[in-house]
Amino acid sequence: MLDPLKHVLSTLMSTAHALAENLGADPGGAVGWCLSIAAIVVVVRGLLLPLTVHQVRNARRMAVARPHLQEIAQRYKGRTDPDSVRAMMEERRALSAEHGVSRLGCLPVLVQLPVWFALYHLISDVAAGSAVGSMDADQVALFDRAQLFGAGLADSGVLGQDGSHLAVVLTLAVVAAAVSFATQHLFAMPNTTTDGMPEAVQQATRLMPTLSSVGLLAAGAFVPVGLLVYWVFSQVWTLGQSFVVWRWFPTPGTRAAERSSARRTSAVEG
Repeated sequence: MLDPLKHVLSTLMSTAHALAENLGADPGGAVGWCLSIAAIVVVVRGLLLPLTVHQVRNARRMAVARPHLQEIAQRYKGRTDPDSVRAMMEERRALSAEHGVSRLGCLPVLVQLPVWFALYHLISDVAAGSAVGSMDADQVALFDRAQLFGAGLADSGVLGQDGSHLAVVLTLAVVAAAVSFATQHLFAMPNTTTDGMPEAVQQATRLMPTLSSVGLLAAGAFVPVGLLVYWVFSQVWTLGQSFVVWRWFPTPGTRAAERSSARRTSAVEG
């Protein structure tokens, strides 16, 4: 099922690696292959930008619609009969349609999941010595011997590995987790409104930065080093993207929006 996507990723990696080699990168070195993995991040996240713009706009529309949705919930509070439940759901759907609120806000993240799985299988196949798509036997051999500070990009896991491999895996996992935590804590949470949400949902939102970071650290012990490199590049992209949204396109009613308004006021007064 992932084979078509694996072939696309192999073509992208092969092409980017050939370009890096033409620019002087060592064909069997980690730099060229890391740049190839970075190219996958740039292409995938670049293709997802329209969905990301949709996500940002949807969050702004949802912020405008939320007080009206809360008013509907308050009017139907305690009314559990089928007719009341049906009427409330119809009003909510009509209000969402009126404000242009979509239920596909998390689509950019969901679309990336097949890429992660396909890249995992691609690197695993390469580590096993199998040619995949545009990556022929020669390129598979080059990738297999590429070492990032003593850790093979195709190697995975931590059991039975030497100290240099463990150090690289730990460093990459910690960097990915730290960037993820910073993104969530500094830019995502201040740009998310939890007013009117159940306390359990608010608590889960507050825990999200920690849970995301712990998940990356745990996964780092099992996935190939090349996929950890992908995660680091992807998290850096997310950090920059989240900063742009937090700085210039904040969601109304959030702390980010308040800071943006304060900056504009200060600029006018200055």
